[in-house]
Amino acid sequence: MKPGDPVIYTDGYRRDYYALVTAVWGPNCINVVFVSGDASKDDTYGRQIEHETSVSRYTPDNNFGRCFREVGTEAVFVNHP
Repeated sequence: MKPGDPVIYTDGYRRDYYALVTAVWGPNCINVVFVSGDASKDDTYGRQIEHETSVSRYTPDNNFGRCFREVGTEAVFVNHP
């Protein structure tokens, strides 16, 4: 994993976004940038981008989202609230 690599970022509401890695803090922790899913965050340049820091790698027991995984892999969250 290195800056510029594509990943899937899952937010706290378990919505997936294609994202790019901007920093790597270890094998299980990265920073990402992605296009906002909020249609109101639009300006003359298009949809705004958002940043997330210290994003953990996906694990099946992650109940809160806010994680990343490689493109082409699925996430199955258990113990849904």
